[in-house]
Amino acid sequence: MFRKDPMPTYSDDLIKSILRSSRYIAMVGASGNENRPSYFAMKYLLDKGFRVRPVNPGMAGKKILNQEVYASLKEVPAPIDIVDIFRGPEYAPKIVAEALAEKDRLGFKVVWMQLGVISEEAAAMAEAAGLTVIMDRCPKIEYGRLSGEIGWMGINRKVIDNRKPKLFSKGGSLMIEGRAPLKDGD
Repeated sequence: MFRKDPMPTYSDDLIKSILRSSRYIAMVGASGNENRPSYFAMKYLLDKGFRVRPVNPGMAGKKILNQEVYASLKEVPAPIDIVDIFRGPEYAPKIVAEALAEKDRLGFKVVWMQLGVISEEAAAMAEAAGLTVIMDRCPKIEYGRLSGEIGWMGINRKVIDNRKPKLFSKGGSLMIEGRAPLKDGD
């Protein structure tokens, strides 16, 4: 279906700031099916040092990529920096309402809605609570784009080159030098 609303725009500086300052993500709608986008987005983010806490009531108590799955945001342990909505836009207002009920306990500052998820109602609720809202974006794609990894893979560079960018070997430009990696108990 053709969307009449323009795609929301966000500055690269805002996206970089969010990804650099965040370590803990609650991924609502995470899937254990390795063919689903949420699965490989979760895998990528884990590989980049984020702690992803999957939320999926149908898989509660099981594991996705060695991460315990929670039935709801009420059960997710703190801290959380980003609530990442990997569900359709019709579910976003209910998810944001649930997230807002846990905001003080979890401490998150960002509600991030995945590609194709635009909900003005959910965004208004989150912004009214003082949260930053990102819609219709994927943190995996944004991380790769801003760190140079997507360019290294030959996407949208308009240059054929087999050399890795210098930043890639250091974990990309979004990694904070001197920041200790997360340990299993974090």
